Amino acid sequence: MAVFVLDKHHKPLMPCSEKRARQLLERRRARIHKMYPFTIRIVDRTIEESIVDSVAVKIDPGSKETGIAVVRIDTTTTHTLSFFNLKHRGESIHKAMQKRGNYRRRRRSANLRYRAKRFNNRKREDTWLPPSIRHRVDSTLNWVKRLQKISPVKKIYFEHVKFDTQKMQNLEISGIEYQRGELFGYEVKEYLLKKWGHKCAYCGTENVPLEIEHIIPKARGGSNRISNLTIACHKCNQEKSDRPIEEFLQGKEELLEKIRNQAKKSLKDAAAMNATRKILLDELKKLGCEVYTGTGARTKWNRMQFGVPKEHWLDALCVGDDVSAVSGINKPVLEIECTERGLHQRVLLDSVGFPRAYRMRKKQIHGFMTGDMVYVNKPKGKDLGIYVGRVAIRKSGSFDVTLEDCKKIRVSWKYCRLISRNDGYKYSYKKSVKF
Repeated sequence: MAVFVLDKHHKPLMPCSEKRARQLLERRRARIHKMYPFTIRIVDRTIEESIVDSVAVKIDPGSKETGIAVVRIDTTTTHTLSFFNLKHRGESIHKAMQKRGNYRRRRRSANLRYRAKRFNNRKREDTWLPPSIRHRVDSTLNWVKRLQKISPVKKIYFEHVKFDTQKMQNLEISGIEYQRGELFGYEVKEYLLKKWGHKCAYCGTENVPLEIEHIIPKARGGSNRISNLTIACHKCNQEKSDRPIEEFLQGKEELLEKIRNQAKKSLKDAAAMNATRKILLDELKKLGCEVYTGTGARTKWNRMQFGVPKEHWLDALCVGDDVSAVSGINKPVLEIECTERGLHQRVLLDSVGFPRAYRMRKKQIHGFMTGDMVYVNKPKGKDLGIYVGRVAIRKSGSFDVTLEDCKKIRVSWKYCRLISRNDGYKYSYKKSVKF
């Protein structure tokens, strides 16, 4: 993985190899500027004294993950410098907004029943998006801006894909059929009874009263689309309740696979991408770089042409119409998981919105904040050894550190050394696919 380089005035230079960065640090010609992504700052050189080429940022946007590749393009080959896999948290934002809405609804019904409803008195801009969707645009844009600060980015390649959600569920649809949904000539329950053979989808019981059941429960983000509905007997419907279907059918992989195949794919991710693609493209054009777009079909053709495996960051490498060859796909990938930077909420609430605990007034203890990346050298006691992880602070000075494998250890603050401040992201490196 390439190391990003800045001059002594914090101007971006061309990235260098790990070996070259190690030599500069050992000779004290450079200092560590940032750990994630790893960036050094040269103390005896300016941008005027250096040869600076240009690099390109390639983006493969996704609903849950976005692949980013920083590359150098010459006349024959696209050379990989760094890979990033950005994991969005739109789903957690959606759940938090729902939870907050439920708390507000309870307070309003209990204390302010006489007040008039005010659900439609807010003016929204034409580019307004729900917070869970807007997050995908903002996080992707934020990382492109970060890469501009540490590398000489001149070009941006963006996969501008539009999903035909009707075509995704029926490849032969055409003409007036677009205006006729699946229920044309049917009622919902009659359609489901015919689709699932007039028997319970979970236990196969026939000749009993059957009920409409959500495959993905509405409490877990499921919709009322026909593709998310099935038929179940009363007993199975009650037993499943709001549990995920994977949990309810644990140990019954064949039945689970059958139900998944018969129920159509959820279009939630495709809808999110359709909502964000134009706004994200418009925002990228404001960054002062040349922006090129490519289709999803072209990306797939490039990937198949070069025999590249299917991954988000490798899709990003193959975005664009002028990709003649690729190199360096075995470089490690920096996994970036979006987390909250911190909470303003000082009072923790229970399931119905009543106070149950209070947070610390101070956000720092002994110079550490929750979410900081720390280096731990524990010389004695349980879990002795050297670790790197994300810290959760306590007022007592006994901290919890979450490691890359999700294991947690408890250490004193005296054994911790700060690596990187909490900036709203969780970082980890992983090996790329074998090729």
